[in-house]
Amino acid sequence: MPHYSGPLLTAPLAGQLIAARAAGQEDWTGSLDLGRSSGTVRLQAESWQWHGQAFPYPAKLKDRTVYYWDGEDFAAVSRYAGSLIKLVPTEWGAPTFEIDGIKMLPTAKTSPLEDARRKVALIEPRGKQVLDTCGGLGYFAACCLEAGAARIQSFEKNESVLWLRTLNPWSPDPEAPVNGGRLQLRHADVSQAIAEIGSASVDALLHDPPRFGIAGELYSQAFYDQLARVLRRGGRLFHYTGSPNKLTSGRDVPREVAKRLDKAGFKAELALDGVAATRR
Repeated sequence: MPHYSGPLLTAPLAGQLIAARAAGQEDWTGSLDLGRSSGTVRLQAESWQWHGQAFPYPAKLKDRTVYYWDGEDFAAVSRYAGSLIKLVPTEWGAPTFEIDGIKMLPTAKTSPLEDARRKVALIEPRGKQVLDTCGGLGYFAACCLEAGAARIQSFEKNESVLWLRTLNPWSPDPEAPVNGGRLQLRHADVSQAIAEIGSASVDALLHDPPRFGIAGELYSQAFYDQLARVLRRGGRLFHYTGSPNKLTSGRDVPREVAKRLDKAGFKAELALDGVAATRR
């Protein structure tokens, strides 16, 4: 799907535009792509001009919501297809997303992109063939591209998440010339598609599955055996688990994961908010 290139608004940003007009300003300078870049908008009484196109001043917008121009009005970047999936702005610029109100990426202390950068560093992707099992908004892939990975093969099962990516300027575009064709993104369930990947054909692995209660198959011994099959000996893996409270869940998911990875042929240890492992 082609990536959106129009303006993105949030409630605070719309407020700034309206306040600038009320103050009699002819121009407003700021970001209309969630902090990726800055530009100047020409303010008029009934509309504002950006990149040669006129847009109406929006009505009241909801907090914690990103809006895009759908050709007729500013619409929320959200979609309901069995679950409500929406893009959520952050103070860091790069947004997170939610599924039924559950935040999918950590944003309390750092940018979700910077969080991804620290995790990607654990697999040292430069020059490597990387498998990104659950692509999400593509921040792992973006950091692999930034770090000089030779090729990233990324999977995403949820069509609505793929749609969010086309509207998120921080999500890498596989078709962008700057990426040189190094990112290949497939709409597929990796728990099934992994059988098509050649043995020992991957140099490094990133596994960021939904929580266990949603996608238990991605925490199974059978799936970890497949990860071990496709990863060459000495290859590195980072597996996000989060830190569920053992007192409320009754489980120690990170240690359970580490044990299964060990059984599959990895040397695993807890790292950051997940498990780092090396293929033995």
